[in-house]
Amino acid sequence: MKILIVGAGAIGGYFGGRLVEKGEDVTFLVRANKKEILQQTGLNIRSKNGDLQFSPKLITKSDNSKPFDVVLISTKSYQLTTAIEDVQPFVGPETMILPLLNGIAHLQILIRAFGEEKVLGGLCFVESTLADDGTIVQTSPVHQLVYGERTGQQTERIGKLELAFKGTKAEFVKSDDINQDMWHKYLFITAMSGITSMMETSIGPIRDLETGQHVIRVFLEELVAIMEKIGAPIAPAIAETQFQRINDMSAEMKSSMQRDIEKMQPTEAEHLQGYLLGKAKEVQLSVPILEIIFTKLMLYEQRQAVQ
Repeated sequence: MKILIVGAGAIGGYFGGRLVEKGEDVTFLVRANKKEILQQTGLNIRSKNGDLQFSPKLITKSDNSKPFDVVLISTKSYQLTTAIEDVQPFVGPETMILPLLNGIAHLQILIRAFGEEKVLGGLCFVESTLADDGTIVQTSPVHQLVYGERTGQQTERIGKLELAFKGTKAEFVKSDDINQDMWHKYLFITAMSGITSMMETSIGPIRDLETGQHVIRVFLEELVAIMEKIGAPIAPAIAETQFQRINDMSAEMKSSMQRDIEKMQPTEAEHLQGYLLGKAKEVQLSVPILEIIFTKLMLYEQRQAVQ
């Protein structure tokens, strides 16, 4: 199976690297300047699950290539439009599009671009970032990628994808209910990123305060109320499940949004908190914690825009 990874960053580079390590046919779609760098340095992964260094197969949007069997998109939401434009020449009639973006809003964008049938569901859990020298640093044992047909069916193509992913030195999980899995991840990442970015600290010090525990619980309940009102496919008692999960995390855990803010980079606030805030307004739900968090994130974005 021919696999195209859009970008060679902290997520795509990591999971793509693990597939290369297994022996799969993986190509990375990158910018011309990034291609030059990677041709010199190779792609380097430093991980608790084992280090890896290799010379990746690389193409740019202007290179010629036959269509790929699957295209894995793991960009930030604000990079999605450009990613779609860049990848169009490499998508054929049978190509599967596997997005790993946080949130839900990107699905309709991808469906409009590629068609309903091509777009799978997907998500990942991995704490990884890019070091200053371009090394992908994966800092916790968790490295899970979940995928599946959005119809819930066991199709021939998903079976082939499962074979390609099987035996990789990372946890690739085929889901029979990827829609629910994506909404559950959306709930978790929206709460985790919002709380840690708002408080400007890792999750541990927040949890240690009685008021912190209360804010986390109430914020999760707000988000669940929105999702229930709009008919999202979430499980009963999911707020409590995610509350316990947040309490079980390492005290040093930070969200990727918080790390982006610390690096003075753009955030996915519009895609995550903003999307749900818009839905809350549509169904006339009061969500004061979400409004406060989104306001702070928008003020950050405004400051960045003028610098």
